[in-house]
Amino acid sequence: MEIKNISYAYDHTNPILHAVNIQIVRGQITTIIGPNGSGKSTLLSIMSKNAAPDSGQVILDGKSIVAYKAKELARKLAVVHQHNAAPSDLTVEKLVGYGRIPHRAMFAAESDDDQQAIDWALACTNLEGKRGKTLDALSGGERQRVWIAMALAQKTPFLFLDEPTTYLDIYYQYEILELIRRINREHGMTVVMVLHDINQAIRYSDRIVAMKDGQVVVQGSPEQVITRESILAIYGVETIVRTDPEAGMHIVPVGLGS
Repeated sequence: MEIKNISYAYDHTNPILHAVNIQIVRGQITTIIGPNGSGKSTLLSIMSKNAAPDSGQVILDGKSIVAYKAKELARKLAVVHQHNAAPSDLTVEKLVGYGRIPHRAMFAAESDDDQQAIDWALACTNLEGKRGKTLDALSGGERQRVWIAMALAQKTPFLFLDEPTTYLDIYYQYEILELIRRINREHGMTVVMVLHDINQAIRYSDRIVAMKDGQVVVQGSPEQVITRESILAIYGVETIVRTDPEAGMHIVPVGLGS
């Protein structure tokens, strides 16, 4: 996937993105980071055709995403949004089954392929024992896994996640991130996600795209992107960048920049 010179403004008057260029590498995890208001979620929305850019284009498999019909695109990429809602009495299996809609004709019955995809998605997310539970009977971490399972049931080569750890405590944050990495490593799915936590981005990404004020400041491997100088320029925070055998590469904030 290529993001070429994407610019966007709300109501065509409030600029959000400015000539953004990104290359998404197949089979890798790419994480977009940056301060609040830097355009991360807006960019992900444009990349998934939920918003239209004012200029530029997103190319997927050699074709602009605007040329894809809705079902065709839904067979290429799945999206887990930051805010998700469904009836609380819906069962896990039923919600995950909605991920098969792009593969079915209207009013068509569920096929064996559909059930196999649902079973696979539930197995990937360790939800097999929860398939008959309703959403209101689940923890926050379990509900987030259900939304990811629904996306997996679409059986797409691309998975987009907008701040998948928001509102979760630290245990469930790492549970979700470990799940995402396992899906990527075991099934070759290309993952693009938006994260706020820089240390989580370092740990769970092959590539990082750092944004500020609607522009890409730097992109590349975690080692290339996460430096004292880049964090100071992007966030205005002084940090120490460390690497040790147990924690790996990580940053330690030490104060506000002058």
